[in-house]
Amino acid sequence: MTSILTKLFSPRRASLLGLALEGRRVDGVLHRRNNDGTSPEQNFNLTLSLDPLTNDPQLVGQELRNQLDEAGIKETRCVIGIPLNWVITLAVALPEIPDEDAPEYLTIQAEKGFPYAPEDLHIVTTRTGNAATLLAVPRAHLTRLEEVLAAARLRPVSFTTAITALQTPDAGPDAPAVVALLVGESRVDLLISGANASLLALRTFDGVIETDGAARRIDSDLLVRELRLTLGQLPEQIRNTARTLRVFGPADWTGALAKEIAPDGTLVGLTLDVRATSPAAGIAARAIENATCAFEFLPPRVSQWMKLTARFSSRKLLWSTATATAALLLVGGMFLVQYIELSILESRWAKIEPSVSQIAEMNQNTRQFHSWYAHSSPTLRLLKQMTDSFPDDGTVTVKTLEIKNQADISCSGYALDNTSVLKTHERLRVNKRFNDVKLLQTRGRVPLQFTLNCHWVEGGAQ
Repeated sequence: MTSILTKLFSPRRASLLGLALEGRRVDGVLHRRNNDGTSPEQNFNLTLSLDPLTNDPQLVGQELRNQLDEAGIKETRCVIGIPLNWVITLAVALPEIPDEDAPEYLTIQAEKGFPYAPEDLHIVTTRTGNAATLLAVPRAHLTRLEEVLAAARLRPVSFTTAITALQTPDAGPDAPAVVALLVGESRVDLLISGANASLLALRTFDGVIETDGAARRIDSDLLVRELRLTLGQLPEQIRNTARTLRVFGPADWTGALAKEIAPDGTLVGLTLDVRATSPAAGIAARAIENATCAFEFLPPRVSQWMKLTARFSSRKLLWSTATATAALLLVGGMFLVQYIELSILESRWAKIEPSVSQIAEMNQNTRQFHSWYAHSSPTLRLLKQMTDSFPDDGTVTVKTLEIKNQADISCSGYALDNTSVLKTHERLRVNKRFNDVKLLQTRGRVPLQFTLNCHWVEGGAQ
C-alpha cells in the first residue's frame, strides 16, 4: 500500500541534475522532461582542485558550487553516481534456512567478510535463489559526500553507481548473461548480470587506462585478460548463456576501444554492442522517470514531522511508562534477592570463619616452601604496545594478529592509504620493545591490504 501511494503522490520531476564522480572529476548532465519524454539539455565536465574524501567538505562544496554557477547550472535536485571503487562486494551462499532467518545470517557473514564493522557500512543486498551479493559503501564516505553537496546547495535524491543504472539486469528467468563495460576517465567498470536480475560480477579495473601527460591510452591486452579471467570464474552453464558485451562511455572512447579489442565486432564469443553515453546521463534519465534502483546507497532520511510524531505518540508513551515501571520492579526485586543472599552468606561465614583463619595461618607458615610462579602478563603488555602503535582515527585496522612463542608477531589488516601504513610501520620500528619490524606486503588501493612481521623483546631491546 505504501509503494502505491508513493507512486501516486511522488512528484514527476521536470528537471534533474546528474553528477557522476570519479576522483576529482565530475561528469554532469542537466536532464529535462519535455513533450517527447526526457532528454539531456546540457552536458558538462568539471575538475575539482580539492579531493571530496580528504579536503574540507565546506571548501569542496563551495568549489563545486562555483563551477556549477560558471556553467549556468541552477538546478539543485541531483542524483549522484558514486565511484565503483567505493563499493565493496561480498558473495554469500545461503544454506537451507527459513527466509526470516536469512537477514541475520547475512549480517553474520558481513561481519566476517567485510574489512569494516557492519555499523560503519551502508549495505545493500541483492538475492537470487540460494545466493546473495552484499554491496557495501563506508558510511564515512557517504556522510562526507552529503556534507559536500549541502555546502554546494544541492539536494540529492539518489546515490547509486553509474554502471548499474546504465545496464539494468533482466528479471526474466531465462534471460542470458550480459557483460557490460563502462569506460571512465581513469578506470573501466565491469558488470555481469544473469537471469532473474542476478548480479554475477561487479568489478573496477584501475590499471587499464594509462596516462602520459594529457594523453590517455587503454591497455587493451590487460583489459581483455581481466575480462577473460572474470568470465572464467563464472559457472559454465551461466557463462555459456552470455552473448553480448555492451560498452558504455564517451563516443570517442567506446569506438576506439571496440576497434582495438575486437576489430571484427566480437570478443571471446560475445557480440559487441557499443552505446555512446555519459555515466551522468544514464543515472539522470533513470531517476527522472522515478525508476527504482536496486542499488540505492543514499542513507534514509527521517523528517522532522516523523520525529515529532514518534516523540509524542501516545502508544510510545504508554510503552515507555510500562517499561520504566517494569524496570523499577525488576531492580527492586534484584536488590531484595541480593540482600537475602548476603544475609545467608554472612551467617554461613560466621560458622566457618575460625576454620578459614586456621588454614590461612598454616598457608602463611608454609608459603616460603611453595614453588614460585610469575604473575606478570607479557602477552597483554605486547598487545598494549601493538595497540598504541596503531592510529586512533581508524585509518589502519587489524584483521588478524598471530603471536608465536610469545614473541614472533605476524599482523595483517587494512588501511585507507599507504601513508598511514608507513607511519604505523615507523612507530613500531622506533619502539624499543619491537625488533626486526618488516612490512612484507601491501596490495590494493582503497582499502589497502598489508602484512607485517616483528619480534617482541620483553623489557626492551638492548
